[in-house]
Amino acid sequence: MQNEVTYTTLANTASVEYEIKKSIFIGYATPAKEEEAAQLFIRNIKHKHSDATHNVYGYYIKSGIIARYSDDGEPQGTAGMPVLDVIRKCGADDVCVVVTRYFGGTQLGAGGLVRAYSHTASLAIVAAGIVTYKQYGEFEFSSPYSDYDRYINEFSKMDIIVDNTIFLENVKLNVAVVESGIDMFMEKINFISQGRIKPIRIGTRFDSGRR
Repeated sequence: MQNEVTYTTLANTASVEYEIKKSIFIGYATPAKEEEAAQLFIRNIKHKHSDATHNVYGYYIKSGIIARYSDDGEPQGTAGMPVLDVIRKCGADDVCVVVTRYFGGTQLGAGGLVRAYSHTASLAIVAAGIVTYKQYGEFEFSSPYSDYDRYINEFSKMDIIVDNTIFLENVKLNVAVVESGIDMFMEKINFISQGRIKPIRIGTRFDSGRR
């Protein structure tokens, strides 16, 4: 039996707004599997808020192999690093957060800036949501019509996603099987087909589960 492999990241892209002493902080959070995606997201936010006082960011990709931040003109250590620290502690991977600030005229001090940027980043991550995906193996095989209902009945009892079904001379199925259930899946196919069918693995993906 294979071990279950999981992947935790943000569920969506989201934004929030937070005001303190007339300074407006707008937090944006998004999943980003590659550094290029994070940088594009940052550029888009900077373009959208080109009139802002600061566009601070942090991103944490591939379990920390890539970790970057920018204070964007705020005092060193008061903005980008607190944002990155929030990302590291949230339990999700491949996360990019941008916090835009419109200065309201009142200085917040170093401690106030750390709290404001940290809080806004945290709010943005909560708004985006954290989701854990399981690793699935993708398989294809063909079945006689006489066995089709038996396969579907067995699949309904297991963590299996039926991606596609094509009814031709035989029934062609594309399915995704949670990694920890592949041995059982292969045993079921072997039993129902009496050893005549061997599904072909065509890929791997992370997925939230059966629809």
